[in-house]
Amino acid sequence: MNVLHLTTVHPPFDPRIFHKEVKTLVKAGYNVTLIAQHKGNEEVEGVKIISLPAPRSRLSRIFSLALRTFRLALKQKAALYHFHDPELIPVGLTLKALTSARVVYDIHEDYPRQILSKPWIPSAFRKPIAWGMGLLERLAARFFDGLVAATPGIARRFPSSKTVVVSNFPCVKELTRQEETAPYQERPNWVVYVGSIASVRGAIEMVEAVARANAPVQLVLAGRFESAALQQALSGLPGWQRTRFVGWLNRRQVRDLLGTARVGLVLLHPLPRYQEAWPVKLFEYMAAGIPFIASDFLLWRELGAGAGLFVNPLEPQAIAQSIDWLLMHPEEAEAMGRRGRELVLEQYNWETEARKLLQLYEGLLS
Repeated sequence: MNVLHLTTVHPPFDPRIFHKEVKTLVKAGYNVTLIAQHKGNEEVEGVKIISLPAPRSRLSRIFSLALRTFRLALKQKAALYHFHDPELIPVGLTLKALTSARVVYDIHEDYPRQILSKPWIPSAFRKPIAWGMGLLERLAARFFDGLVAATPGIARRFPSSKTVVVSNFPCVKELTRQEETAPYQERPNWVVYVGSIASVRGAIEMVEAVARANAPVQLVLAGRFESAALQQALSGLPGWQRTRFVGWLNRRQVRDLLGTARVGLVLLHPLPRYQEAWPVKLFEYMAAGIPFIASDFLLWRELGAGAGLFVNPLEPQAIAQSIDWLLMHPEEAEAMGRRGRELVLEQYNWETEARKLLQLYEGLLS
């Protein structure tokens, strides 16, 4: 059965799209094609990738790249189209109207809430645009055959009869080191952050916190900066002397880094879109068996109870004190890491979510 995944925003090897959903479908016997921005057409791990060029601007991505995606998608004559970006809603609706295929909308974020804090949108226009996006999603959802929501909070906005929650939990095997792992208490005092390095994700507070920590700690940042200006600003802070930037890492390198670290950081600012999010990095730190320091949100306390410490993400001194406590109490920190891994093995794992995705596909294509 031929299925096609489409994205104009995410990279081709996005952890959720490629490493979780697409690879799950290939393993289940589906013929999967992925349309995404890439250097060229190729086949990777049984997945045919059709490349899109990098857009010149955000507007060209939304309009011209979306049109190109539609034309490529129509040629594939898939039995099911599965798209991952709200800007592709018109493409999904058109595919639904012109073909007999099933169409699935995968909602990664609460996009109306996300729009409310987008810095590139003038503040006066954010509420009307957010309202319009919410209306567009609700109206379009009536025509799509299936809706995949990344969190229960997102799912509540859509018809329950056609919506399935497929959480972005980690693949346990992917973050389990095959070789001998250094004993926790013998590891270097590395505090790590893996992901998009942005001001609203606590980048400034993390660097300021390691400068205030009493313990001889090193902050390891892995990912990409949201802007060159942010990287330059961070490099001027005193804490940058205790910071090592390693750039973007593939999944194996992420596994190895977490297997050497003492603490994981996930310090998103208290924006509405984050307070109800299920942070992927929180679960990845837990899967790797290391304690975390996370934003003190009520939902996050429930998700990661006993597996880490919770702080005000806007207070570098509080973050520094949490770092010191975990490094000075290695036995308690190691026990937190074990509890986190047990939670992932029991419930917060992709293997459980994969079954939900396959059940949706079986129901739509039977």
